[in-house]
Amino acid sequence: MKKEYRLTEAETEFAELIWTHEPVSSTALVHLCAEAFAWKKSTTYTMLKNLCEKGVFRNENATVTSVMKKEDFYGKQSREYVNEVFGGSLPRFLTAFCGGRKLTAAEVAEMRRLIDEADV
Repeated sequence: MKKEYRLTEAETEFAELIWTHEPVSSTALVHLCAEAFAWKKSTTYTMLKNLCEKGVFRNENATVTSVMKKEDFYGKQSREYVNEVFGGSLPRFLTAFCGGRKLTAAEVAEMRRLIDEADV
């Protein structure tokens, strides 16, 4: 089964909170969520269960840690988006992303550097 790297807005905010504080005890996470989102304990545990099922976090011995680091998750999410919307074509994505605006010399240089360093 293919994993889906999409989070709702609430899940994203929750994930960001965990990434910022990990490792975090589940008790401390309940307090953080009550403070940040005015969530009840049950809401926090439901959200945590959902993100654990998506393979983003784990809750072992009442300690919450990431299975996927933030950068890895967002990288996979971005690649999934490019695959679905642009048929996996990075050039088509970049053309749409730039939206006709002129790239700066620094942006072009950075893109060339990234392309040169990419595993081909």
